[in-house]
Amino acid sequence: MTDRMSAPGAPHAPDATDTPGTSDTPGTCATRATASAPAAPVRDGIAPDEARRESAARFASVVDLIDSGQLEFPLPGSGRTAARLAALRSVAEEDLCVARLVEGHVDALAILAELDGPAPMPGQRWGVWAAEPPNATLEATPSGDGWVLSGLKPYCSGARSCTHALVTARTTEGRRLFAVAVDAARCVPVEGTWQALGMAGSDTPDVHFDRVPAVAVGDVESYVQRPGFQHGGIGVAACWLGGAIAVAHALRRAAAQRSDPHTDAHLGAVDVQLHAARAVLDQAAAEIDADPADSSGQADVRGLRVRAFIESVCSEVLTRVGRATGAGPLCHDLRHARDVADLTVYVRQHHGERDLAHLGAVLARPQESR
Repeated sequence: MTDRMSAPGAPHAPDATDTPGTSDTPGTCATRATASAPAAPVRDGIAPDEARRESAARFASVVDLIDSGQLEFPLPGSGRTAARLAALRSVAEEDLCVARLVEGHVDALAILAELDGPAPMPGQRWGVWAAEPPNATLEATPSGDGWVLSGLKPYCSGARSCTHALVTARTTEGRRLFAVAVDAARCVPVEGTWQALGMAGSDTPDVHFDRVPAVAVGDVESYVQRPGFQHGGIGVAACWLGGAIAVAHALRRAAAQRSDPHTDAHLGAVDVQLHAARAVLDQAAAEIDADPADSSGQADVRGLRVRAFIESVCSEVLTRVGRATGAGPLCHDLRHARDVADLTVYVRQHHGERDLAHLGAVLARPQESR
């Protein structure tokens, strides 16, 4: 999927997160305004830089659990894709920013396996940085037996916490994917390029590359042409769903605390949507496991449908929870306010009408040409 924060992003798409997750306790280090400067924006009562450091620490803890075998994310198409999606959904329900980083890591592991890339080592934390809006370009040039990358890559989630990344870059033959070690001296986050309050902890700035050594992974366009590109995009949708479930907790609490038919109606409608979304993900997982190499040619349509449906569910959950509970939870419940802000940003990795138009165009083509 692009660094799926591609404008903010497509599946990790060149632009064009039930296993236990980490705990999430509201922070206690609130900032204080002074006469000379306003208070910094906060996330769970924590300033953005601290939110980034907190998410990075939780990300590292989850990767340690993955390395030790205590948390498992089966590869897409392995026969256990539903377990993979459920694990992503569970981490996202706990913390969407951490899920964003974990999703990138496990997607990178799947890509490396699918394209015969370098074997990841324990302790490495991987990202996938593949956003390609028109105003930024990363160039790859041959150097000795390998390559070097130079230029600007936008939307690099985990820029300061990933030890390695899979990065798309332009060559004279076309776009390719490269594996890099994230060198703080040569992969420099551009200050001020990630101002988000929602998803602040995902640390997704633009990164400037200065002749960073790289290893090619796959051939020209292999990254987007492999079936796993769409499989991975469904993993992002699983993260969105986890975020929607977290947002819905406030509505469930409100319905339990008061007898009100309107609140109950909103909860019923939200439950139907979340139930349907889980069923859609389960069906997608079964279809991926039945045809991991996409011999049927349905991966593109499946990925577009699933992402569009889950996006619509997230939008309805955000709307109904807000209408049913009012401003109270947004103003007084730090966890809920953060969940709403994070999901609002993260789900915008879906490109709205542009992705729907893409789906329609694919469906309009003759069956044999898909």
